[in-house]
Amino acid sequence: MKVAVAVFPGTNCEHDVTHALAGLGATADLVWHREMSLAGYDGVVIPGGFAHGDYLRTGAIARFSPIMTEIGAMAAAGAPVLGICNGFQVLCEAGLLPGALIANRELAFICRHVHIRVEHADSVLTCDAEPGTVLRIPLNSYEGNWVAPADHVAEVEDGHRVVLRYCDAAGNVDHASSPNGSTNSIAGLVNDAGNVAGLMPHPERASDPALGSADGLALLRSFLAAVPALS
Repeated sequence: MKVAVAVFPGTNCEHDVTHALAGLGATADLVWHREMSLAGYDGVVIPGGFAHGDYLRTGAIARFSPIMTEIGAMAAAGAPVLGICNGFQVLCEAGLLPGALIANRELAFICRHVHIRVEHADSVLTCDAEPGTVLRIPLNSYEGNWVAPADHVAEVEDGHRVVLRYCDAAGNVDHASSPNGSTNSIAGLVNDAGNVAGLMPHPERASDPALGSADGLALLRSFLAAVPALS
């Protein structure tokens, strides 16, 4: 699988992503945000960081970069598209995923490992993961609190589009287990087709035991495995 890793001014996790994907056998190339063609790529990752300095809102300027037109076209064609942290924010701003990411409940930057529970396995992010599995993955964000109007929340819940949920180490979901106040403890979700996914925690930072966890590999393997499943 050949993956484009989109790079915006302020992106800072691109090398983490390419390293993790290469370790799983993929070819991952850095592609500058002004690129207008992604021909030859099977999928796209928008990594974390602070695209355009997070001016206006997180992802608000990146949403208008030339590469986003091509990413939108790939998403519509069924290609796997993954947004991690800032990438999740960009996908929401671009309308490829519902809702918005606002400041964390405690109005503080979170930088620590959290637990997330796999809710469904029928998506580009979880097809190689077992529902109910609890993963330990780093979270690094100030605006990671996912919100949406009540009818949109109902749509993603009823449509089984919530694929990851914050929980405690035992898999229990409650107010205390949500680090940022995200609606219904949602940590990751997908579009209707299941090929566009966004999550706030960083699976690429949990891709080797030396990093404190290798749990993120289950999600990255899912992303790579999604190409034959969706083709």
